[in-house]
Order: sequence, then C-alpha cells, then structure tokens
Amino acid sequence: MNSWRRRLVGTTGVLTSLVLVAACGAGGRSDDDGDGDGDAGSTVGVTDDSIAIGGTFPLTGVAAPGYSEIPTGAKAYFDFVNAAGGVNGRQIDFTVKDDGYDPTKTSSLTNELVLKDQVFATVGSLGTPTHSAVVDFLNDEEVPDLFVSSGSLGWGEDPESRPMTFGWQPDYEIEGKVIGQYVADNMPDAKVGLFLQDDDFGEDAEKGVRQYVDDQIVDVQRYTSGNTDVGPQIAALQAKKPDIVLAFTTPSYTALAQLTSLSLGFKPQWYVSNVGSDPALVGGLLAKFSEGKVPGDASALNGVMSSEYIPGIDAPDNAWVKLWQKVWDQNGGQGELTNYRIYGMSWAYTFVQALQAAGKDLTREGLVDALEQVGSSLEGPNLAPYRYSDDSHLGISGMELVKLENGKGEPLTKVLTTDVGDAEITEDGSGQADDAPPESGIPDVDPVD
Repeated sequence: MNSWRRRLVGTTGVLTSLVLVAACGAGGRSDDDGDGDGDAGSTVGVTDDSIAIGGTFPLTGVAAPGYSEIPTGAKAYFDFVNAAGGVNGRQIDFTVKDDGYDPTKTSSLTNELVLKDQVFATVGSLGTPTHSAVVDFLNDEEVPDLFVSSGSLGWGEDPESRPMTFGWQPDYEIEGKVIGQYVADNMPDAKVGLFLQDDDFGEDAEKGVRQYVDDQIVDVQRYTSGNTDVGPQIAALQAKKPDIVLAFTTPSYTALAQLTSLSLGFKPQWYVSNVGSDPALVGGLLAKFSEGKVPGDASALNGVMSSEYIPGIDAPDNAWVKLWQKVWDQNGGQGELTNYRIYGMSWAYTFVQALQAAGKDLTREGLVDALEQVGSSLEGPNLAPYRYSDDSHLGISGMELVKLENGKGEPLTKVLTTDVGDAEITEDGSGQADDAPPESGIPDVDPVD
C-alpha cells in the first residue's frame, strides 16, 4: 500500500488556514507555484544541488547540558557526507534554532523553519513538551518531521493521524517494559518508587513499567521541567522506603535527584533512563550544582542501572564509535566526542539512508513512503532493528540493560526487543547489534521502486 494515499484526518483551524493562504508555497504542497508538481509531490527546500532541513534544540536553558551537543554531532556527519559529494549530488544544509526547551519558542521557531526558511523537512528536533507544541502543525503543513529526539509515543504510534512524523530512539513505553520485567524477574519482592518528568516522557514510561510491577510500586513522584527544587519529591519517596527508584529524567534532573538524595542520606538502587544517564555529563552537573562538594567525574553514577541502544564513548574500539571519532576529528567544532554527539550522528546517518532510499527525484511524500517501505531494514549503529512501516513510525525496537561503573555500561541483559502494548519482550535475533559501518562511513541504500 502506498501510505501517502492516506490523507490527514481531522480539520485545520481557521487561523492555520489563514496562515496557509498567506504563505502559499512556503509550507505544504502547491500545485502551481514551481516548488513541486501537484501529482509528483512537494519539493519545497530541494534544489538540484541542495536540501534544506532544520530542527529546534535547547542550546541554552535548563535542558542545554548534553542536549545542545546533539545538533553539533549531526552537523558534523552531514558535513562529512557533503565533503564526499552529498546525497545524489545535493548538499545537506542543516539550520539549527535554539528554543531553550520552551514550547512557545519552539512554536515560533518551527514556523520560521517552515514558512520563512522553507525547509524540506525537520530532523531531530528535541524534546517531548517542546515538540508536542508543533507536531500537529508540521503534519498539517505536510512537512516530513523525522527522528524526533525524544521517545514519546506521539512520534509514531498513530501514523494515521500524524503521517509525516517518525520517532528514532526506543520509545519510553518499551523502555519502561524492559526495566519493569527485569525488576519483576530479579527483584520480585522489591518496593519500587517512580520519579518521573510530568509529561508524556514520564507517562509513557509509567505505562510500560506498570505492566510488570504495578503491585510493587509504593510511590510515584513527578517534577516539572524548569522547577529545580526536587526536595519535596525525593523526601516523599524516601518516606516510602523503596528498594529501587526508577527515574525517567533529563540529565539536569538526574543530577538534582542524586544530589538531593545524598543530602538526605537516601540510598536506594537507582535505575535512570538512558535519556538522563550520561555519566560524564551528570558527574559534571553534580559538581556544578554542589559547588564542588561532589566529585565531577563519571564515578558519580557508579552502581546506577540504565539502558543502551547505540554504542557510546565507553566502547572506543567499536567500529561505529571509531567512525564517529573520525567524523568529529574531521568536521567537529570545539570540544570532544560525547555520547550526545554520537546520538546526533546516529540519526543523521539514518536520515542520509532515507534520502538515498527516496531516490534522485526527491519529494516530501517520496521520503515518507521510502521510510515506510524499507525503514525497518535500514542498517546502522542501533542495537535493535527499527519498526518503521505503514502501521508504525516508532523507531528502535529494543535495548540492553546495563549497570554503570566508572563511566562504562556493564551489560545486565542481552539486547531485548518488544513493541508497545502487550507485545512480548524477547532476545533480539536479528544480528543488528553486530552491524558495522561501510569503509567510507557513508551508507549506500538502493532507491525504492
């Protein structure tokens, strides 16, 4: 089935309609404005020698630590590809906007990208609360909205209502399922506490966790991004005496939770989502927030459990990490290669594959169709396969659980895969984790028919 035959469901509000009329040709498909043929599809942002894309990221503000490095990694890889001739002779032009993790800014800046900068697609835009503010706008404008840097189910669970949006990383529900099953199997008598971000990040994770340890949960505490006082929540958790706390937090709030726990003498086993468990970054934040009273090194998270779905800087001999180091050395800016830069390079690699699959006659619709047709078979650094199809735009299907020791993740499980809902958790047998990059460092995907 050609999924593009599905049209957007629902109706567009009067205000959005007025914007579309005023900005004819800047956003969605146009039949006669020269940006693309009404039958062939929209080529807004595409010329014979360039492809304009963009994304919003917190380069400043509470979520900037770590996350601000993601677009620098992506740009380094795009520059690496551009230096080798680009994709089908086109250079990738990546525009990055700083939204400060503020949904209001995300909305205005995404409007700029679509209506003023006329990007072909948005790629990698970061954040659950921020991207939630613009995802429907991008779908109304029929702009490919690819590889959102967030694990919310909203980026791929329902392609019927959001046909242009694709996730990339494992969603928070399946991460919750994997750690929930592990606790149920290995700590069946443990009291479980939850510390969650107060949005889809926390809600989706809780949904997965409760499938396995609902009767073991003794308390749930939530924080709002921007409010840095988490003392009341951590004290409330401590009062319930959990044996393990499952935290789905961004890096700053991982550090704040750890620092508050130290001050209270609260010492449960911690599991911290891969989103907020980078040892070097959290260690640095702990040193900063404590004004040097806590050592600022990777040992700060020793003994904490987490998950991994791509190889990181703790595996310098991995073929993918060697490639990313080469890319950064040749095209990076200031600073060292980090896990967040590796994350950006990884979805940039997937985007290059998607462009190749879409072929020389590039259109927005063709790009979406290509991902739906061959996305599940794309290779890359991901430890488990993608789930892309007509019926799902969710990304990587699994992960391995690890325990952090001196900045390195020591595996606790094999790579485990699953899907949302009641899908079984199984050990991955695809061999995806053994994949290695091509010698050139640039993928070579055949265009779809």
